[in-house]
Amino acid sequence: MQVANILKAKGTDILSVTPDTQVIEVAKILKAKRIGALLVLEGDTIAGIISERDIARALPDYGEKLLSMTVSELMTKTVTTCSSDASIDEIMEMMTNNRIRHLPVVDDGKLIGFISVGDVVKYRVDELVAEEDQLRSYVSGSNY
Repeated sequence: MQVANILKAKGTDILSVTPDTQVIEVAKILKAKRIGALLVLEGDTIAGIISERDIARALPDYGEKLLSMTVSELMTKTVTTCSSDASIDEIMEMMTNNRIRHLPVVDDGKLIGFISVGDVVKYRVDELVAEEDQLRSYVSGSNY
């Protein structure tokens, strides 16, 4: 299975902010949308990514000043991406090895989606449940 299957199930909506967005605004969006990261875009170009983890790790260094800082001061600038034809196994390995939880999906230089480890887990669980149902049907001789 491929990343395209995840995008087909979850959709291709991408929430993003710009580099000049204040960190407090990012925190509000993350809380309201119940998500863990936002892409930072300059036009159609990925400038970085900012996550709950980035904010939490910066808090001891910056204190309350953190909330008025801009995303560009805090974001991760080197962003790992994948393509829609990457396999689920490939991206799970990529996420594990790079210790990341979010991957922008880029095809032919164009951003087409944004997936999280939660999306990958949900997809795999749904896949395993469907497989289990098929096996039960096969074993019992019914057409479920």
